[in-house]
Amino acid sequence: MKLKLTISALILLTIGTSLLNLTCGSVHIPLHDFANLSDVQRIVVWESRLPAALCAVLCGAALGTSGLLLQSFFRNPLAGPSILGITSGAQLMVALVMLTGIGASATWLENLGTVGAAMAGALMILGLLLWVGKRLKHPVAMLIVGILLSYLTSAVLTLINYYASAEGVQSLLLWGMGTFGQVSWSEMPLFALLVLAGLILAIWLIRPLNGWMLGEIYAKSMGFDVGRTRLHVLLCTGLLCATTTAWCGPIAFIGLSMPHVARMLGRTDNHRTLLPLSALSGALSCSLCLWVSTLPEGGHILPLNALTPMVGIPVILYVILQHKQTI
Repeated sequence: MKLKLTISALILLTIGTSLLNLTCGSVHIPLHDFANLSDVQRIVVWESRLPAALCAVLCGAALGTSGLLLQSFFRNPLAGPSILGITSGAQLMVALVMLTGIGASATWLENLGTVGAAMAGALMILGLLLWVGKRLKHPVAMLIVGILLSYLTSAVLTLINYYASAEGVQSLLLWGMGTFGQVSWSEMPLFALLVLAGLILAIWLIRPLNGWMLGEIYAKSMGFDVGRTRLHVLLCTGLLCATTTAWCGPIAFIGLSMPHVARMLGRTDNHRTLLPLSALSGALSCSLCLWVSTLPEGGHILPLNALTPMVGIPVILYVILQHKQTI
């Protein structure tokens, strides 16, 4: 009963913040005026605010879910897409696509190519982490390797920026700040389809991950194919991280912190509970960040990556202080 109430509260809060995002911005539009919107207001709500609100919910759910999968797979509470360098790998490949002009247009085929490049970058980093993980069993060593890979991809990005045009550098800079406003209605079906496919695959992984958390030998004794589970976790995490990075930029700290919020709320390690809580916590946090980003006057919008650390860092600090004897 408590779990149902928690999930219901998260859903209602997410819906509430999404409705708030429809009213806030450079032009305030009260909800009671939505029945009689002017032509200009209708364009603002339908073409700008509604896609951004929906994108924030989907992106947050994807990041929260991918963070939970990584923390469970590596059995490390400090694993996350940004910490392990997975987001940086996707960012590097997207930057290459953007600067070579392959993804310059907004057709679904070219966007799919951008997502494919981002997924290749994410899977490249995940593959390197798995290769290193077979030789370094300590979880802290895995984190150090992930941070090193993140610095390595950042160094390559710096070289790319050095040789890029001024317009290319500016577009990469703006994209790297993070935004939920780049998904138009023409792109929304593809974006939503890829995110929902990743979430469905994550649901299918609930039972294998519950066995995986008890150890690889136990998972094998329960009849789970460990190699297939590893492949599916990689594909699911790569798809979710690649999709969000390609369209929204490298959003930091949501994937790292929201699984811990889910554990605080659910007080369990069962993924049947943690998965929906992580997804909903991520959706709510991204929706809140979108709302805060529109608060400045004069039509200015704050970069998302200036806000998400304010949500994620306090959670991580709390987790570290609570588990200082084991982390």
